[in-house]
Amino acid sequence: MKKLFTYFIQGLLLVAPLGITVYIVYRIFTFTDGLLSTYLQEHFEIKTPGLGILIIFVFLVLLGMVGETILARPIKNLINRILQKTPFLKLIYSSINDLFSAFIGKERKFHRPVMILINRENNLWKIGFITQDTPIHINDNALITVYCPFSYGFSGELYFVPSTNIKSLEIPPTEAMKFIISGGVSGVDFHTKTL
Repeated sequence: MKKLFTYFIQGLLLVAPLGITVYIVYRIFTFTDGLLSTYLQEHFEIKTPGLGILIIFVFLVLLGMVGETILARPIKNLINRILQKTPFLKLIYSSINDLFSAFIGKERKFHRPVMILINRENNLWKIGFITQDTPIHINDNALITVYCPFSYGFSGELYFVPSTNIKSLEIPPTEAMKFIISGGVSGVDFHTKTL
């Protein structure tokens, strides 16, 4: 009976990640498609599954194209002026904007995975990402800014680390992030080099 239960757990561990991923994708698909499908069906009598997602995708692509042109500058300037006058909104907007641009924008910040030595006595290391190329000088020490995300979450800690305590990871940033988020469960072949 114990062996049967062990096989059940192993089977569950094999199926669960795929099942959860499929479920999340399905929920996002049905939610996004449902945003426009009822409207299109009522007003235009169009009943095509997936059309809502296609329309949202096309709309966001067009919005992105307009955002790259000179037409968007006055709107951006107006939004910036409004945000300057309302500090709380500015804090929220700039934090969300910086988070998105760090992951998917032109100025991606999480592209240099590193390991930092956080306890020399016990030889404890932590994985993070260098977020600023220019060192910060404190008491004649040049410190590098490293962000270390937490496992199973979207938060983390910011460290200022001497460059001697940093080793560059020679793996893609996505692999490093996947390793961190999964709590080290996803396997990564580590190769390091000194900064």
